Amino acid sequence: MQAKQIAVIGSGRIGRAWAIVFARSGFDVKIHDASKDMLDGAIPAITETVRDLASFGLLDEPVETIVARIEACVALKDAVADADLVQENIAEIVEAKRALFTELDRLTRADALLASSTSGLPASTFTEGLQGRARCVVAHPVNPPSLVPLVELCGAPWTSDDTMQRARAIYEAARQKPVTVNREISGFLLNRLQGAVLDEALSLYEQGYATAEDLDTVMRDGLSLRWSFMGPFETIDLNAPGGVADYASRYGGTYKRIAETRVPFDWPAATLDKLDAERRAVLPRDQIEARSRWRDRRLMALLAHRRSTKE
Repeated sequence: MQAKQIAVIGSGRIGRAWAIVFARSGFDVKIHDASKDMLDGAIPAITETVRDLASFGLLDEPVETIVARIEACVALKDAVADADLVQENIAEIVEAKRALFTELDRLTRADALLASSTSGLPASTFTEGLQGRARCVVAHPVNPPSLVPLVELCGAPWTSDDTMQRARAIYEAARQKPVTVNREISGFLLNRLQGAVLDEALSLYEQGYATAEDLDTVMRDGLSLRWSFMGPFETIDLNAPGGVADYASRYGGTYKRIAETRVPFDWPAATLDKLDAERRAVLPRDQIEARSRWRDRRLMALLAHRRSTKE
């Protein structure tokens, strides 16, 4: 059975972005939030973002057609009753997720998939006691999923193979890029890779090797240019004439020595205060939201470029 109906629970940034992801791919979406104010603002905010996407040529249909597929529902039961998949986006509080998934297990069809956008909580921490626990899965996106297509699918020990296969098919139909995390691990894949880079960047900053601005430049104008279209394994495969094995023989010793001299970052308040002061000198706190919108438009431009090259 092809999925057609999606329920999005939570109408913050991630929830609104998920609504766009599914609606622009032809799904009917019902969005719900426990906060009436948040829910009232959801459709206008979604419309603004969809218009931005249209301005970069990233839509195949008119803005009005896409937004019309999204309906705001005051009652949770109305949002999820006919859903093929429920995408949860509430706070990262295990008790809150456990309570919501208990309700979702009761209110949804027995064959509906229950997916969480959690960025760090394993599904086993909030689905164990559910009758329908085999249909529960983490579907961790990148913020915002409407612009960054990766979705990490990670089941609990009791999540069925059928759930994993059906979830992958739905996200692929929504034009996302699902990957499978084979077993539960804190932070899943993306946050662990991001955390490793962030830990080293913060450590180098704390030890005084470079300013925050220069470390950002190393990533923005160095590593990330290649990483925007290939991963680390393909990168090293192409960086030596004989591929990965050749790269390892040439540079493995260097990386071993680097690892031996690494100083893990322990998130001390003094260093973070210093870093925050540097960032506030560049970007005042009241301009963060505007800069975030700038970031999203830059991502749209990058997506438009990738779409034009069809790679």
